[in-house]
Amino acid sequence: MLVHGWGLDSRRNWIETGWVEALEPLRQVVLLDVRGHGRSDKPLTPGAYGYRAMSEDVLQVTDDLAIDAADLFGYSMGAFIGAALLGSHAGRFTSMILGGIGDETKESAAESTVIAGALRADDPESIGDPLGRAYRAFVDADPTSDREALAFAALEMWPDGHPVELGGTGLRDADLPVLIVNGSDDHPYVDTADHLAGALSRATQLTIPGADHLTALTHPELRSAVVDFLAPTSH
Repeated sequence: MLVHGWGLDSRRNWIETGWVEALEPLRQVVLLDVRGHGRSDKPLTPGAYGYRAMSEDVLQVTDDLAIDAADLFGYSMGAFIGAALLGSHAGRFTSMILGGIGDETKESAAESTVIAGALRADDPESIGDPLGRAYRAFVDADPTSDREALAFAALEMWPDGHPVELGGTGLRDADLPVLIVNGSDDHPYVDTADHLAGALSRATQLTIPGADHLTALTHPELRSAVVDFLAPTSH
């Protein structure tokens, strides 16, 4: 199961980056577009975009396809969704790879209001904050994006970004191998990923030198680590 990041969809996150091609020799690959993204519904209702709520989309797909257990590879938003599932439905998964994940800080969580404001601006040229301009350009690169749905998602996701709390008490009982990956320049996640790793009984961490939140996803070291992790003899 490949679960994409915020502002992307399964095509941009996994197909265009070569991940599906790399993983098909190892697994049957299942892609989904999480709510608010791609070809899925884009509700504009409070509470729809918390990570626990979005994790139901993954379970629905596995139920619809009669998949009893799967490996899950989630990146960014997809990794936080994976953390929520570790705490609530770990028995539905055989392993997880969680990339671009750690604790939000007070400062990073507050960025959600800047991002939402930039997505809701009528004129991109009116966006004064550099962070807001960057996120608006990122979203506008895909003409199928729904800016209002993504604004809703940003406002609920960023403050919800505490994976140990997301997983709750069930997280410590999750008995499956988990690979946690961050770029060395992906702050604040790389600085706080120990919190998640310490709550898991079978976690391994990988830090990719010189990579940030965007570049880590396509880094050859991540590709190699994931392939090795999913190899039949790795666990």
